[in-house]
Amino acid sequence: MVKAVVGANWGDEGKGKITDMMAANADIIVRFQGGANAGHTIVNNYGKFALHTLPSGVFYSHTTSIIGNGVALNIPILINEIKSIVDKGVPAPKILVSDRAQIVMPYHILFDQYEEERLGKASFGSTKSGIAPFYSDKYAKIGYQVQELFDEELLKEKVVRTCDQKNVLLEHLYHKPLLTPEELLDTLHQYRDMIAPYVCDTSAFLWNAIKENKTILLEGQLGTLKDPDHGIYPMVTSSSTLAPYGCIGAGIPAQELKQVVTVCKAYSSAVGAGAFVSEIFGDEADELRRRGGDGGEFGATTGRPRRMGWFDCVASKYGCRMQGTTDVAFTVVDVLGYLDEIPVCVGYEIDGEVTTDFPVTSKLEKAKPVLKTLPGWKTDIRGIKKYEDLPENCRNYIEFIEKEIGFPITMVSNGPGRDDIIYRNK
Repeated sequence: MVKAVVGANWGDEGKGKITDMMAANADIIVRFQGGANAGHTIVNNYGKFALHTLPSGVFYSHTTSIIGNGVALNIPILINEIKSIVDKGVPAPKILVSDRAQIVMPYHILFDQYEEERLGKASFGSTKSGIAPFYSDKYAKIGYQVQELFDEELLKEKVVRTCDQKNVLLEHLYHKPLLTPEELLDTLHQYRDMIAPYVCDTSAFLWNAIKENKTILLEGQLGTLKDPDHGIYPMVTSSSTLAPYGCIGAGIPAQELKQVVTVCKAYSSAVGAGAFVSEIFGDEADELRRRGGDGGEFGATTGRPRRMGWFDCVASKYGCRMQGTTDVAFTVVDVLGYLDEIPVCVGYEIDGEVTTDFPVTSKLEKAKPVLKTLPGWKTDIRGIKKYEDLPENCRNYIEFIEKEIGFPITMVSNGPGRDDIIYRNK
């Protein structure tokens, strides 16, 4: 059975924890898109980890972790990440890398930095991980697939073409040092030697696993609102964040995807620029940020303070719809236990009219939140294992949001640990 774990909003919803938890009953976990530009924070019996490329199920000895063809593969980061978890006592994971995955090159990272620098105040808030230049090259068909690392004649010819093309921009647009074919070829040789032990035809591996009725988890990065087609364009990422893309980014038939667990936070947070209707500021935001997550709301990759807001029913209903949600995992509910009252965004006012449908970016920029305030529960809910044991106001909050978004909340996360989860029978 194939299942996906994806985000409903801007990312940072707690997908890593939910994947880590669901991986206990999975055989294979696949990262299917994105690169090392975002992180998943995981707390388990080995410690606290911020993963950037490795799938979040990598901590179980019975699982195989796959880097799918849809991933922006930064080879040194992957290798360092494997070493970092093994150094902390995690058993060496079984990892496979698609021979069709494409490689993030050092010049992609440089171009990302140079372009943000050039744009100045008009920049996109990039993590400067090379993701947009990488995907630009992929779709312009001038990137490097992993399988090409093992074709020496092709590499020798291709590095010359790469330098000819990139150096025009480096010289005339960015006024930065030029690339050389010799240096580029040396880098590719290093990458080949690093990645060789892991490379295989992962789509064939997954096809066989499906025939053997193995459980496969597809792990998404970021969330619906960062999708390049359906998100807050242009303040989006460069690969599809939607569960259906998981089948493409992993190389499996679409009809095999049977369950889509969409992760929603009990409040909102975002890293980077872009429209964020329910955003809050000042002391109110600082307090929520300080209490949020496990040790505060700061990006797992960038360390940047996350922008904070109240739960957004409009964005989350849309986010769940676009994912094809079968189950909602509702995370960090425990964080809200300090509040007397909890505002919830239930609509957007745009040009004097209220809507509950998520609009295009130009209208989104003008939207003002329509808030409804619910009573808080003013107590610590960590450690509670049964839904009926939650405070009444906490259950009322969960059920109000479930009704507003129109998708079943079947999991409630009330702490950062793997076992801090309440299953809710629907």
